[in-house]
Amino acid sequence: MSSDKTAARKVAVAGGGWAGCAAAVELTHRGAQVSLFESARELGGRARRVDIDKLDIRGLDNGQHILIGAYSETLRMMRLAGIDIDHALLNLPLQMRYPEDSGGMDFVAPRLPAPLHMLLALVRAKGLDKDDKLALARFSTTARWMGWQLNTDCSVSELLARFDQTERLTTLMWRPLCIAALNTPPERASANIFLNVLRDSLGANRRASDMLLPRMDLSALFPRQAAAFVEQRGGTVATGTTVKRIDRDGAQWRLELNSGTVDAKFDAVIVATQATHAATLLDGLIDTSSLTSFDYEPITTCYLQYAATVRLPLPFCALVDKPEEQAWGQFAFDRGALNADHAGLIAVVVSASGEAIELGHEALATAIADQLAGVFKQPELAQPAWTKVISEKRATFSCTPGLMRPPNATGIEGLVLAGDYTAGDYPATLEAATRSGVAAARCVS
Repeated sequence: MSSDKTAARKVAVAGGGWAGCAAAVELTHRGAQVSLFESARELGGRARRVDIDKLDIRGLDNGQHILIGAYSETLRMMRLAGIDIDHALLNLPLQMRYPEDSGGMDFVAPRLPAPLHMLLALVRAKGLDKDDKLALARFSTTARWMGWQLNTDCSVSELLARFDQTERLTTLMWRPLCIAALNTPPERASANIFLNVLRDSLGANRRASDMLLPRMDLSALFPRQAAAFVEQRGGTVATGTTVKRIDRDGAQWRLELNSGTVDAKFDAVIVATQATHAATLLDGLIDTSSLTSFDYEPITTCYLQYAATVRLPLPFCALVDKPEEQAWGQFAFDRGALNADHAGLIAVVVSASGEAIELGHEALATAIADQLAGVFKQPELAQPAWTKVISEKRATFSCTPGLMRPPNATGIEGLVLAGDYTAGDYPATLEAATRSGVAAARCVS
């Protein structure tokens, strides 16, 4: 539904990641005329499709992602852009499952109303003893009573110590969940942000806790459809186009691109680039110190191709990472279970992967192949036909206790920020990016 305020407004969005695409779709939906500019050839930012020509690979992603049912804005944006959610995502119940006899656990929440699904999952869980289960029940009960929030933020490790969590439960559940969600080790990850994620998964209704695995590449999952949505309604999308400068022109704005100055004037500009790039663009317009104060964490995905007949026992499994034993993988995904075109392809994720990538890509891929062969007891997994390691060295900001994140509003009329780093309940996830994009759109609506 359009509003009188946005119906005639021209809005430029600089940056075609998930935040920028969400902003563009929301604005278009509200009746604005949108121009979306992205410096790369492919939309999606740090969650996009990549093609590796020398291996003739099509449709890989620059990182394996997983969504949850609580990602309400992401799912709303996908539906608005015309994505069939049931076709695009494999829906699984909340789970933390390790390969059989690998020293892990098997925790699956049945499809029952909350909180019965969590209670029954805890009773049925394998690989946890009585003390582990009591610790998990105590944590969930107390966190719910506290409203899933601390008065004073601390590290996740401190939080777990306060709740007397067992070493095994921490190793098999809390640590992997923290690293996967916040991409920050629990020793320096924000407890309050972690609790926000748990509130919307372990502590939420059953559907909100569902785990959603993309069946298609990440660009097709939303960004490309977002571009089509904008263009079909009179907007423009320009890839391979970098916004180099933003200038105020009276009550309006002008953009300088790598191809020259845009003739059109805009009523508003949403800067949806990475924080460091936003700081460069906005230097001289606003105080950019909050954009340059972040530390960053890498995420690495190792793709390993085997014969088409090779399958994992589950669509995705948790792995016990032991860097001291060169076991780096934390989650393994059977891409063939998600997309028949990827039969025999396994993706292994290493979050907070700074130490791992110091090995070099070839050595890391070899170590991960050996890890898979060992934990799945399938010797053939040690000999993939090819491997490809993709590292996003600045994948997310370090989600540390008490971190101050800038708001969407810059304090200047018509100039707004969007990105997973802006103020919000979530760490740097697709949902954080999408929520920020929608919020930015509403700031200029």
